[in-house]
Amino acid sequence: MEEVRVVIVGAGPSGIATAGCLAVHEIPSVIIERDDCIASLWRKRTYDRLHLHLAKEFCQLPHFPYGSETPSYISKDGFIKYLDDYVEKFELRPKFKHEVESASFDEEEGKWRLKVRKLDSGEEINYATKYLVVASGENDEMFMPEINGLESFEGEVLHSSQYRSGLRFKENNVLVVGSGNSGMEIAFDLCNHGANASIVVRSPLHLVSREIWHLGMLLMRFLPLRLLDALVLFLCNLKFGNTSKYGIHRPKEGPFYLKTYTPFYPVMDVGTFSKIKSGEIQVLPSLKSIKGNNNVVFSDGKVLTFDAIVFATGYRSTIKRWLKSDDYLLGDDGMCKLKYPKHWKGRNGLYCAGLIGKGIYGSAEDAINIANDINVALKC
Repeated sequence: MEEVRVVIVGAGPSGIATAGCLAVHEIPSVIIERDDCIASLWRKRTYDRLHLHLAKEFCQLPHFPYGSETPSYISKDGFIKYLDDYVEKFELRPKFKHEVESASFDEEEGKWRLKVRKLDSGEEINYATKYLVVASGENDEMFMPEINGLESFEGEVLHSSQYRSGLRFKENNVLVVGSGNSGMEIAFDLCNHGANASIVVRSPLHLVSREIWHLGMLLMRFLPLRLLDALVLFLCNLKFGNTSKYGIHRPKEGPFYLKTYTPFYPVMDVGTFSKIKSGEIQVLPSLKSIKGNNNVVFSDGKVLTFDAIVFATGYRSTIKRWLKSDDYLLGDDGMCKLKYPKHWKGRNGLYCAGLIGKGIYGSAEDAINIANDINVALKC
C-alpha cells in the first residue's frame, strides 16, 4: 500500500491542470493515466482539421498563459504542444498505462483506497490517499446508438473518434449522424474533400460564429443572461438568417442560458452552414433504420444510399464503473450532479475536475478551486 497525499485520475487537461495548481502550493500528487500519453483524446481521437472553438484566452490552463505569438484559435497540434509544455513546466510525471480498477473510501482509516493495474505487466498497485481527484473526462468511451439493421450495412461505419480526414472519401456518399460541433465540422471537411456529405440534424441547436460567441464571452461578466442571449441571437439572425428553412431549428432557451445551466453548447460554424445553404451538404431528419444494399431509411420516409456512415454521437463516462463510496458528487452517467459553481467538491476528500460540461476554461477553474481547497485543508 503506497501512502500518497493526492491521487488524480486522468492525465487530460483537467488532470494536469489540477496537478499544476497543486504544484504551485508545493503539494505533491500522483497522476494515474490508463493510456500511454497525456491528452490521449486530443492525440488519438480527433480529426486533423480541428481547432479550439474558443479564443485562446478561454482555453489556457492556470499559471501558464499562451505567448503573444499564439494564434487566437489554436490548432490541434498547437494545443497538444501547449499541454506538453505545461507538463514540463510543472515537472509532472503521470503514471502511464495504469488503470484504476476500484476506488473506495475507508471510513475507519478516513482515506481513499485505490486498486490500480499496470497494463503492461498486470501487476497490482494499491494506493491510500486522503484526497482523490476524478479528472478522467467526459469523453471516455465512444457511444454508438442502436440502429435497426446497422449490422447489415455493407459500407464503412466509424465513430467520429476514428475519423481523421475526408480525403479518402472523395466522391463517396457519406452520412454524418450527429449535429454537434464534431458532426458539423466533419460534414464540412468531407465536403471540402469532394465527398457528397449529408448530416442528420435531429434536435434543435444554436448555430453561432466564432466572432459572435467571442463577443458574448467577453460581455458575459457585464450583462444578465437574458439580455446577453437577446443580443447574441440578434447578431446570429443578421449573419445566418432563418436557419429553420434549412432544417436547423433553434431551441427555445438562449445559447448562453443553455451553456450555463445545461451541458448543451452551441455549434461554432466553420463554414458548414454556407455549404448547407448551397445544397452541397444535405440536412436530413432522424435515422430510422438501415436496409440491404446500403439503403438508409429516415423518419420522413425518405430512403437514400450511402457508402459510409460517421457517427458523431459523442462519448460516455466510465467513472462509475470504478468509483465506489460516492452517491453525492457524481451521477450514474459519471457527470457531476451538483450545480455550478459548487460542483467540484464532494465528501470525504473527493473532488472532480472537468465534469460539468464547461470546456477547458471550466477545467482550469475547477483545478484552481480544488488545489486551493486542499491547500487550506492541509494547513488546518
